[in-house]
Amino acid sequence: MSESNLTKYTLANSIKELMKRTPIAKISVGDIVAHCGLNRQTFYYHFKDKYDLVNWIFYTEAVDRIKRFSTRDHWVEGFCDLCCHMRENKEFYMNALSATGQNSFSEYLQDFSRELFLSMINELRGNAPLSKADREFISVFYSVAFVGVISYWAERGMKENPVDYIDRFLKLLDGTMLQQIIHPFESPPAK
Repeated sequence: MSESNLTKYTLANSIKELMKRTPIAKISVGDIVAHCGLNRQTFYYHFKDKYDLVNWIFYTEAVDRIKRFSTRDHWVEGFCDLCCHMRENKEFYMNALSATGQNSFSEYLQDFSRELFLSMINELRGNAPLSKADREFISVFYSVAFVGVISYWAERGMKENPVDYIDRFLKLLDGTMLQQIIHPFESPPAK
């Protein structure tokens, strides 16, 4: 491992330890570097701010796993894998999702999931008529919904099984839940 990556992992482990007991909003760069014995200059050489570090952790720990599943036939497994990873590291992700605003993990996750949804839409629709604006709108809609649902799950302690949670989200995507609301006494369509 390069010295640069070793330093990044040292900073990552430091903030992860601090986030087990302190809200991210109350953690400073000074706290991070003091915890791991590095200096502020070293931190800023590698990261813009603490949120950039949190996003790097997500990218290195989760994104490669998700990208393996980003094809049409496997994207559901990708989202399940992401949620399972988040639940396995729930202290970190619950804390990371509690911060909002510019450079926050929520913003990063929304941008990341928007790109995934857009990629899926483009793969599923191919050359079929659907304007670029409509594709973008749909991807934004579902990414905001996905991050909102994940944040809601995190706020409640990530107690619910992530696979069940994603299954409910998928029922919204395919219209099953909407049909059950509109036609409550009809049997749901067989899959």
